[in-house]
Amino acid sequence: MKNKVPVKPSEKDEETNKSLRLIAKTSMIVFIGVMLSRILGYAYRVIVARYFGAETYGLFSLAIMVLGIFSAFASLGLAEGIVRYGAFYRARGENKKLSYILKFTLFYAGIASIIAGIIMFFSAEFIAVKLFHSETLISFLKIFSILIPILVASGIFLSVLRIYEEIKTYSFIYNIFQNFIKVFSLAIFIFIGLKSNAVVYSYFIGATAMLIAAYYACLKKTRDIFIKYNVNNSEKSIISSELLSYSWPLMFSTVIISLFNWIDTFSIGYFMTPSDVGFYNAAVPLALLFYVTSELFTQIFLPLITREFSKNNIKTVKELSKQVGKWIFIINLPFFILVLFFPGAIINLFFGKEYLVAQNCLRILSIGVFTASVARISQNLILMKGKSKVILFDTIIACALNFILNAIMVPRYGITGAASATLISVLFLNLLFIFQAKYYVSILPFRRKMLSIFLVSLIPTAILFYLRSIIQINLFSIIILSSCFFLVYFLLILLISGFDRNDWEIYEAVKRKMIGIRK
Repeated sequence: MKNKVPVKPSEKDEETNKSLRLIAKTSMIVFIGVMLSRILGYAYRVIVARYFGAETYGLFSLAIMVLGIFSAFASLGLAEGIVRYGAFYRARGENKKLSYILKFTLFYAGIASIIAGIIMFFSAEFIAVKLFHSETLISFLKIFSILIPILVASGIFLSVLRIYEEIKTYSFIYNIFQNFIKVFSLAIFIFIGLKSNAVVYSYFIGATAMLIAAYYACLKKTRDIFIKYNVNNSEKSIISSELLSYSWPLMFSTVIISLFNWIDTFSIGYFMTPSDVGFYNAAVPLALLFYVTSELFTQIFLPLITREFSKNNIKTVKELSKQVGKWIFIINLPFFILVLFFPGAIINLFFGKEYLVAQNCLRILSIGVFTASVARISQNLILMKGKSKVILFDTIIACALNFILNAIMVPRYGITGAASATLISVLFLNLLFIFQAKYYVSILPFRRKMLSIFLVSLIPTAILFYLRSIIQINLFSIIILSSCFFLVYFLLILLISGFDRNDWEIYEAVKRKMIGIRK
């Protein structure tokens, strides 16, 4: 019998493995940041919801919604545009162009954000009273209007950190630092006796701290971008026109996505009460936990595939997309099943019994966010191709659908109607992303093994369904059932060889890194 000669990986395969190792390494950093972010972020929301009640929590949610919409307009889409073009210029060593687009972005987004802040400040009374029937909301909106330039500038500096692959610093500032400052400030304000203004002031301080930290991080870690280069007028014109051509659809896309994400909250606030907004927004952040997994990988994913695309390494882009899509699916699937089985227990654990009316909303929203977490890869592929106008067109259609469905369903079915309308719209939007990524770059971010993994997940799901009917459900029993579910789930994946060569290579690389850290 002849000895098998090991097959040496091709240069492109090695490039794929190198990129996957970078994503895995980055995801470890982001994982720590995102987990701490979620702990601190939920601590902030839980304190607001439990200490101030559903009405104040609802007013806070409405103010965040309005702030998000105005900030999306003010950004002009430049924070997203600079990531794509910055990655291109950095890959080609064109530092003077990279430096110029930063200055261009800061100048024009700065002017737009100041104008947006002034408009929001003077329209606060109209928005609060005429749309949401609450005078208490006015002070929230006026203070938050000052935040618009702060948030826009923070987004630009954080984008620069992503361009330079400074994900560790980015994750610390965005995920941990700002949330810690918010929670700490809120606790201090509550201690000294401030009422609902404690929420507004603490949020303001956290956002300001994020801007200061992001600016100094860029100054220290990406110093060459602040060097004054000589760029002639013709180059400036070409660079700015390309950036604006790419970014303006993203501005409207970001606004539309912001509207899309908040239409349900807006509809509940318009047709119902701030308390109902508070109940509903107990389910929303819990459903959005499924985005954690996609965040672990996509912080570096878009700059990385853009760099490979600029080198015409299409095979590498395809392999990266399929592998990352598979990782997101494998991690999110068991959590998704558990949320479907125990939504009430999860809401009660975080927000208390007062918010249990939202448990069906959590089930419904989780279906949409689970789907969107995988389809996010397709959205990134469309952006990589430079088809920002396609994203804009998709989001406009989906937003219109969401608005119509909410207008019909919220008056009839309340917060459950809002969740159902959002689910239908989310599924429609993400199907568009998947089909369009296939059309433009011939990539579907799925592996065949994902179907096998889904099928074997039905076995522990059936066991869980049976045990739930014969065991009293409490926190202890949920922990035991969940642990057994995860164990059986991953053992079955091993039995069907659900992990491929790339998975094991990344596992070995991560293990070596962890051993090195311990030493």
